[in-house]
Amino acid sequence: MDEKIQRLLIAYRLHIYQYKKRKLICRKKGFTLIELLVVIAIIALLLAILMPALQRVKKQAKAVACQSNLHQWAVAFEMYTGEHDGYFWSGDFNRGGWENYAWLGPLRPYYSNEEKMRFCPTAVKLREEGAYDPFAAWGPVEQTGDLAGSYGMNNWLCNPSPEVEFIHGREATKDNWRNAYVDGAANIPMFLDCAFVESKPYDFDTPPEYDGDISTYLVSALQMKRFCMNRHGEYSNGVFLDFSVRKIGLKQLWTFKWHRSFDINGTWTIAGGVQPSDWPEWMRNFRDY
Repeated sequence: MDEKIQRLLIAYRLHIYQYKKRKLICRKKGFTLIELLVVIAIIALLLAILMPALQRVKKQAKAVACQSNLHQWAVAFEMYTGEHDGYFWSGDFNRGGWENYAWLGPLRPYYSNEEKMRFCPTAVKLREEGAYDPFAAWGPVEQTGDLAGSYGMNNWLCNPSPEVEFIHGREATKDNWRNAYVDGAANIPMFLDCAFVESKPYDFDTPPEYDGDISTYLVSALQMKRFCMNRHGEYSNGVFLDFSVRKIGLKQLWTFKWHRSFDINGTWTIAGGVQPSDWPEWMRNFRDY
């Protein structure tokens, strides 16, 4: 009898061992197809929710880095004008050569020719390398030598010789801001996101027909397009003549005092009667000024 009971106990233990072994094997099995599909769907949903937020954060970080660059440029401009009784360079390539036409030459001692400073973080690739506006950098071109960048100067800020009445034969020097120490400096743009090394806007300049439509060289009535760059979500960044750095609404560009005769209540402002339907379609939903 004892032997029979012993055999039963052995059989029972063997049964328990085999049961536990089968259970352990089941636990080690992978996901079922349905479980795997559910996990993939959850991951895809999370990515769909998070990606736009991550993109916004990335764009905001680049806008902040752009403003940081411009703060350094503000210091460079302030140092230059401070050492020249407030005056800018000639801006006249006929008499001063290209070296004194654009800002790259005169400011070089004040920014040590640091390449990174010349580029908005959203526009570091050249057009000739396949970049498209508004996220394309200019250069190298004749006016810049071997240099490139994606910022540009309001070239109404220059100080040609008194006998020079026009630059390029058409831009009246009587309209120039020759000195940084003027009234209303906070409303005079100096250095901004730009499609070229410089530009001279007029109040009658038309806006870009599409996002990335830039002016061609030597076309005066289109040069606001060079500054109307949608790099920061309907905004641009710029340094003003008081050396402040600000975010600029693209439609707001027409409200600044670019030169002495510039009408800040011109055709493309609310004060001048512009209507939302007057703007190109891509700009119609932007904030009005």
